[in-house]
Amino acid sequence: MTLSDLQIQGQRALVRVDFNVPLDSAHHITDDTRIRRAIPTIQALLDGGASVVLMSHLGRPKGPDAGLSLKHLVGRISELLGTDVAFASDCVGDAALDVTQQLKPGEVALLENLRFHPEEKAGDEFFAGQLAENGDVYVNDAFGTAHRAHASTAVIAKFFPEDKAFGLLMHNEIEALNKVLATPAKPLLAIIGGAKVSSKLTILENLVDRVDRLIVGGGMAYTFVKAQGGAIGTSLVEDDMLDKAKRILEKAQAAGTELLLPQDTLCADDFSAEANTAIHPTHAIPDDWMGLDIGPKTRKAFVQTVLESRTILWNGPMGVFEMDVFAGGTNDVAAALAKVTAEQDAFTLIGGGDSVAAIHKAGLASAVSYVSTGGGAMLEVLEGKVLPGIAAIQD
Repeated sequence: MTLSDLQIQGQRALVRVDFNVPLDSAHHITDDTRIRRAIPTIQALLDGGASVVLMSHLGRPKGPDAGLSLKHLVGRISELLGTDVAFASDCVGDAALDVTQQLKPGEVALLENLRFHPEEKAGDEFFAGQLAENGDVYVNDAFGTAHRAHASTAVIAKFFPEDKAFGLLMHNEIEALNKVLATPAKPLLAIIGGAKVSSKLTILENLVDRVDRLIVGGGMAYTFVKAQGGAIGTSLVEDDMLDKAKRILEKAQAAGTELLLPQDTLCADDFSAEANTAIHPTHAIPDDWMGLDIGPKTRKAFVQTVLESRTILWNGPMGVFEMDVFAGGTNDVAAALAKVTAEQDAFTLIGGGDSVAAIHKAGLASAVSYVSTGGGAMLEVLEGKVLPGIAAIQD
């Protein structure tokens, strides 16, 4: 179900958005990306003759908390939409209904933080029914919370059996994932990086026999190298994951998947931007040195692999990209993704918090096919899980 399937003329569209944006100590928004990504859905509903009621959580309040009130977002939402936004001091009850029941087509209201009520995270059905009173149709446009079975993301949909749909952002997220997981152009490449095998283990197990090639980089690569008998110095390693790493290597071989690990490594004698550095073979790192980025041979090999692929998923950096001296591998991968998107019409999906930060830091977010808004939600899809927020609309 998409917006085009809904009858919205003259209706109140109750929209679950993900406005969980960072605020500074003065309660000013420091990054409004999540708000901007929701604007097309809101505008489409307004253009279709609906009024719009927005609901979201912000932060992790233990109850009502003035510092985490959504009233701090009203000004920016109004600026982006070019219209006034009414604010309700609660998300349920008279304080909400007094605002939402007065809305006329073309008007917008924002409800107070959903998580001021513990019933939201508990997935309480009565609370979901109270929320539902604020709208005539329900739209879920919050991919970033779609993996949560909360009242506003999953339970509420049952109160709109014929009048529920995905927003444009949610639809685009699902389409992007389908292009990678359901109908990929071949060869299909997954680039999985980051610090720990343990946080990506289920993803690796789910993808290893579905992709044509699998690049493993970042800190997690050293667990794989040690599992193969390599010497990794003081590089990050999870000894309790060695057997699982071996299992993934064996599964890749059995499936005919080419699994690429770093051949050489940019090493340092300390975890510092000012440390002494040297290039060493990844399987022969000296005792007192640690790998903090992929080396030049590996950078060249990984870039070539990217350029030979037609569908690419990137989740996790190749090194400690927050320090410029160890950002080269990550930046090279980002540049290769931009190049293959532009020159070969490849489909490139960036998903996961650090990958998104890295592509933005490289200034290339607009040069790839799609940058996902959902960190945890994206990871759970890649693990093969069905997200409650998606299932609730599709049921």
